[in-house]
Amino acid sequence: MVNTEKGYVVFTEEMKATHTILVPNMLPMHFKIIGKVLAQAGYKVELLETSGPQIAEAGLKYVHNDTCYPAILVIGQFIDALQSGKYDPDKVALILFQTGGGCRASNYIHLLRKALEKAGLGHVPVISLSLAGLETHPGFRLTVPLAMKMMYGVLYGDLLMTLLNQCKPYEREKGSAQALADSWTGRLAQEMGVRASYRQMKANYQEILDSFAALPVEKSEKVMVGVVGEIFVKYSPLGNNNLEQFLVDEGAEVVIPGLLDFCLYCVYNNLLDHKLYGMQKRTQLAYRAAYRYLLGKERDLINIIARHGRFTPPTLFTHTVSLVQGTISMGVKMGEGWLLTAEMLELADKGVNNIVCTQPFGCLPNHICGKGMMKPVKAQHPEINIVAIDYDAGATKVNQENRLKLMLANAKQRQTPLPIQETPAQPEPEGQSQPTGGEFLRAV
Repeated sequence: MVNTEKGYVVFTEEMKATHTILVPNMLPMHFKIIGKVLAQAGYKVELLETSGPQIAEAGLKYVHNDTCYPAILVIGQFIDALQSGKYDPDKVALILFQTGGGCRASNYIHLLRKALEKAGLGHVPVISLSLAGLETHPGFRLTVPLAMKMMYGVLYGDLLMTLLNQCKPYEREKGSAQALADSWTGRLAQEMGVRASYRQMKANYQEILDSFAALPVEKSEKVMVGVVGEIFVKYSPLGNNNLEQFLVDEGAEVVIPGLLDFCLYCVYNNLLDHKLYGMQKRTQLAYRAAYRYLLGKERDLINIIARHGRFTPPTLFTHTVSLVQGTISMGVKMGEGWLLTAEMLELADKGVNNIVCTQPFGCLPNHICGKGMMKPVKAQHPEINIVAIDYDAGATKVNQENRLKLMLANAKQRQTPLPIQETPAQPEPEGQSQPTGGEFLRAV
């Protein structure tokens, strides 16, 4: 029943014991681990891993077809699950992640509730998961300790994704890298469901690195292809028609910036808001502390990977920020905003000169900061090869794959593929200062 004061169906304390919370799938490894963190906090959580054309069809049935493609898929996956007969609609809740910005991450929740009403499921509660506190639900509270444990899941997921992408194209036994990643996902999810220690986490980093380094691989040369774009279609196999696997099958090594960078981007933007528009000092100090905390965790991960010596670590966020200075305004922060441009420059800086920019239908910020910024990015890096791939309910997979094949053929003609990097950059010495990433945050 709709709470007349709040205007939406509230997830009550009683529902915590009786309802299963369904989670939309964007990053399977990340979200499985995060789901166990929520389970440890007493919630019954299930990750939706369904796929197929019926999901987009369900979304189009209950959402206007001018809505952006990620919204159609997320809402379609929820409604498809509720109508499948697998769940009792009276014992199910849905959860959406919201950043508090003006784009999809904040507004989907209203589209979803409207779609549920049309489908006769208006009584199903929808939980808003947001550090911005956009909505409150008595039965679901995002505490600081819970948020920290969920961030551990992001770090684990980013590490597994990075190592999987660097091993999968070279594996001698097909499927071995994915099997190892799945095994670690299950183990880490189980550990996170029991305890979550950062000391144990760093020990796990080393063991994970050793296990992937032990995989039998061929030292062949592959074309390096970076993937950027709107966050859902960049990561989700459902949203991008299994883009990563297609690129691997075509003989490429895929490079994808991690989810932690997007988390840092969201926090960093609040610090920018203090510089650009003013902000209460107390709130600004909280964001500054969060920024330093996340940056420290990223630095730890990068240093451990670099010291191991077998794999290429991610780029530190402050360096990514420094690369975009003077190319796009830091005030452009709707959706992926300036981060999308920064990630293209980051890939070029690492020598990844072939980039797929995933463009979902109806996402204007993505088209501006992705396709719209290709010309200035190419002006800085004439050797770069960027292709924008459109994803929507009416786009054919064949057309997408043909454009990708053309891009790969062009890449093989234009450049010598980079071999596996045996010796990554050395880790930063302890205590050495890092660039702050621009004039706005000199004091951070």
